[in-house]
Amino acid sequence: MNDLPEAFYLPTSDGGYEPTPATQSPWDADAQHGGPPTALLAHLLDASAGPGMRLARISVDFLGPIPRRPARVEVTELRPGRRVRLAQAHLIVDGRATVTAHAWHIAVGPTPPAGSRPLLPPSLSAAPAGHVLPGLSDWGYGQAVEWRFNHRDSGTAQVWTRVRIPLVAGQPLTGLARTLIVADSANGLSLALPPEHWLSIPPTMTTTLLRPPTGDWVHMDCDTHLSDDGLGLARATLLDPGGYVGEVTQPLLVRRR
Repeated sequence: MNDLPEAFYLPTSDGGYEPTPATQSPWDADAQHGGPPTALLAHLLDASAGPGMRLARISVDFLGPIPRRPARVEVTELRPGRRVRLAQAHLIVDGRATVTAHAWHIAVGPTPPAGSRPLLPPSLSAAPAGHVLPGLSDWGYGQAVEWRFNHRDSGTAQVWTRVRIPLVAGQPLTGLARTLIVADSANGLSLALPPEHWLSIPPTMTTTLLRPPTGDWVHMDCDTHLSDDGLGLARATLLDPGGYVGEVTQPLLVRRR
């Protein structure tokens, strides 16, 4: 494995963020994979929410290819509140919004009576290493995450993920960032059709979180379903060694290349 960059993003002197090669898309060396920008927007939305609030859902819209160029982020509060809060963020590159996100935060409170069934992931120690996209191993984002597979077949995958570098240089990697750096990979992990012949493009991604994960590893139980008129839906259940963390959904544009 090549030497990894210091982080996915380097802070710039004007308050912006410079993407490193760790953000690199597999399809275009000058573009970013959707995972790091999603995590960056969530990181800044979370910082704006204040103490006692936890990010419960984030929906991210990709407005086109995301250039691997310096960017700034604008955060706006849409619905203030002490118990629930809605805010949006834009990733702006060369004066144009390339990614937009909407995040709901919910205030934490007393522990409710236990009632949910336990949902535990398969063994990490039994999962061999692999690549997020079969046959592609030398692209920036793919190398910046460790992928260990319990299962993989056409349209399904069970994989442990470990992000290898910080999101932003000089800042610790949070559980929220670990989750959202990998969440947008649900589609790529569970491709139902060979990528050399078919496009499978998610224009948007939604992650709903029960809680942040603990530890270095996040497990994704992924599957992709296809309609008979050119659409698809990728989803993933997120877990950590302690159990259930949340869900990812991605609608897909499916076309022959």
